[in-house]
Amino acid sequence: MAAATKRKTSKKKGKAAKTNVIHTQGKRKTAVARATLKEGKGTITINGQLLANYSNSMSRLKIQEPLVLAGAISQKVNIKVNVLGGGQNGQADAIRLAIARALVQKDENLKKTFAAYDRLLLVADVRQKEVCKPNDSKARAKRQKSYR
Repeated sequence: MAAATKRKTSKKKGKAAKTNVIHTQGKRKTAVARATLKEGKGTITINGQLLANYSNSMSRLKIQEPLVLAGAISQKVNIKVNVLGGGQNGQADAIRLAIARALVQKDENLKKTFAAYDRLLLVADVRQKEVCKPNDSKARAKRQKSYR
């Protein structure tokens, strides 16, 4: 018989280790971003990379919008984001939405600020690519005819 392994838990005597962790998600087209917000020094990591090293500069600026609007609050939290699916712009929008929702859960006063700046910081953009119709090459393209 195999011996059962015990897991050690790190509990300090006298104090219950309670960490305030916020989980949110954001979606855009087929991209899904899941954000985890914890108390910290203000580092933002996306798929294990720091925000400064992530993607192109336009995507970075789009992702930083809720952080700039939040001001000092964003300097006191660490945000870890996992994103998958979609393209660069869809992922950037999904990340932006997930981060903004996490910051609003942290501080309710940011809701008015975000809504005044851009409604899409709090509400997902539900538009999708139109599907291709049968026997056509694109969603709206008509079949060409040749009379020769």
